Amino acid sequence: MTTQWIDLAAIDDIPEDDVIGVDSAGKSIALYHVEGTIYATDNICTHGNARLCDGFVEGHEIECPLHQGKFDIRNGKALCAPLTDDLKTYPVKIEGSRVFIEM
Repeated sequence: MTTQWIDLAAIDDIPEDDVIGVDSAGKSIALYHVEGTIYATDNICTHGNARLCDGFVEGHEIECPLHQGKFDIRNGKALCAPLTDDLKTYPVKIEGSRVFIEM
């Protein structure tokens, strides 16, 4: 299988300690900028179908805006109730000032 890297955003489009949502290839992706590192996950909560880009970033955690469940953005692990399913994460690479994820 061939690796496909998708250009999603400029680093400057993602505020430090925050999250943005982008759509690409029919998927909604959340991009996080935490402690100088960019992370990428699915943008839809595995529990309540809410957009995580509308949630709250605290450290390496994203809190879903719908039911306050939290995920670790580094590995997608569901951290508390009501979440039971982990979140899909994506490898990220930076080229110049652009953010790419592997699909």
